[in-house]
Amino acid sequence: MKTTSRMIALWAGAAMLTTGAARAEQPANKPNFIIIFSDDQGYQDLGCYGAPEIKTPRLDRMAAEGMRFTSFYAQTVCGPSRGALMTGCYPIRFARQDDPDSIHPELHLDEITLAEVLKAQGYATAAFGKWDLAGHSQVKYKPELLPPHQGFDTYFGTPGSNDKFVKLIRGTKEIEQKADMSTLTRRYTDEAIRFIEEKKDTPFFVYLAHTMPHTKLAASADFKGKSAGGLYGDVIEELDFHIGRLLDRVKALGLDENTYIIFTSDNGPWLIRKDHGGHADPLRSGKTSCWEGGLRVPCIMRAPGKIPAGTECDAVAATIDMMPTIAKLAGGAAPSDRVIDGVDISALMHGETDRLDRVYFYYQHNCLRAVRSGRWKLMLPHTEPVPTSIATKWKNHIAKADALRIPSAMLFDLDADIGETSDVSAKHPEKVAELMKLAEQVRRELGDHDTFGENARTFGAKRRTLSGEVETKKENS
Repeated sequence: MKTTSRMIALWAGAAMLTTGAARAEQPANKPNFIIIFSDDQGYQDLGCYGAPEIKTPRLDRMAAEGMRFTSFYAQTVCGPSRGALMTGCYPIRFARQDDPDSIHPELHLDEITLAEVLKAQGYATAAFGKWDLAGHSQVKYKPELLPPHQGFDTYFGTPGSNDKFVKLIRGTKEIEQKADMSTLTRRYTDEAIRFIEEKKDTPFFVYLAHTMPHTKLAASADFKGKSAGGLYGDVIEELDFHIGRLLDRVKALGLDENTYIIFTSDNGPWLIRKDHGGHADPLRSGKTSCWEGGLRVPCIMRAPGKIPAGTECDAVAATIDMMPTIAKLAGGAAPSDRVIDGVDISALMHGETDRLDRVYFYYQHNCLRAVRSGRWKLMLPHTEPVPTSIATKWKNHIAKADALRIPSAMLFDLDADIGETSDVSAKHPEKVAELMKLAEQVRRELGDHDTFGENARTFGAKRRTLSGEVETKKENS
């Protein structure tokens, strides 16, 4: 793999592991994995993260029995976040099957998903809920890109967001045209529990991607009007209840001590939807932005006897880390024929260390917006043309105070200023220069709004920059 500098080579190479198809020495008893992915749930929207009105006793208990991550990152919006989780890569690196300019990527079939890596290790795999990687639509989606073609043995869910209505699919067959949204949280959970019961004697991977609390919000009669947090609170409290059901069933089946359960969200909360939006306090801004509230999300991991109970981790970790981490825990590895941006965080999860030296890059669609290294975060100048700017296109989805163009770099000390209120770039010019250098290197490696990355993948498909230039790469290595 050709890289642009020694720094990038080390950064990327640390995540290039032996192929998932090649068998490593197998653990005697492979662990199970359950990833629960909520939709648009904000950093503060759990009791254990400081929610003042929303009650989440089961997730709070899960945190008390496991580890709570406080610097865990996803992506700014739905589709890119799901692609990052599935591939272990920043969304700008992995390939699209079609429509290269889409905000929500259609995941190329030549990409290797976490489910495919685990299948090679003998796992039964299932996806329940929102997919959003076959087209961001309930109508114009590509059946050939649904989970059964991306490594999942079982699928029950919906192709995209519930903006207007929800179509339900089993496998690749549509079974309901307009499902009752208030039943989705329960139904997805029922399906996940049924799968776990059926596969309890074999290692399994469950990806439970809830439709809620993405708008339109809906809560069942048992929860509607019950939360002090309004309709949004009703939805979160119903999620909490059904997550508790799943946790209870895993324990009743005797699988508790051999199952990693990971809960997180796909991005920050809507902030302009009044009672339909969540909360990111004490972070700045929310969904679609690259301020902390847009990407930093709640994350709880639990595995009795493996993840120490009642612990907290503030090291930078992310959804892109799930691929190499889970692959290793399963006795395999992430693919070695391509760069994987995520890193193995199992030592963090197991309490063996509380440090992880890494650089994290914040992308808003295909625009590089910020760089974080340790406590320091540099918000980069917005240099792309205004008429085609993602910042311009998405400004109506961001709180007005944060929907601004940034003419010059701003530096924040996140340890001292988690809310990103004080620009300290004038006090630390050497740190600004260091992070700007990292930004320039990753622009060449991954790409930016007007730059096609040297190691971004296409598998021969086209990719268009925002300036309108069409580029095709024939080789991906």
